[in-house]
Amino acid sequence: MKTTIAHLKRGEKGIIKDIPIDIVPVKLFEMGCLPGNEVELLQVAPFKDPLYLNINGSFFSIRRETALLIEIEKLNETRAL
Repeated sequence: MKTTIAHLKRGEKGIIKDIPIDIVPVKLFEMGCLPGNEVELLQVAPFKDPLYLNINGSFFSIRRETALLIEIEKLNETRAL
């Protein structure tokens, strides 16, 4: 099972490993959502959608269905919330 951004818990971080270029909106790439960049889950809206993220200093929210497409490698570092 692959780990995606949607599998992060609040405050957890990961490194983006793979993004399906033909499915994910281009604006995410323009905002820094690229393989090798660090992603942190900051907030989850009620009903678990959308997700509020920090990716390399850019703050934005994405839909859960898009987050499920972006594969990451979880980092062990977490901060207490």
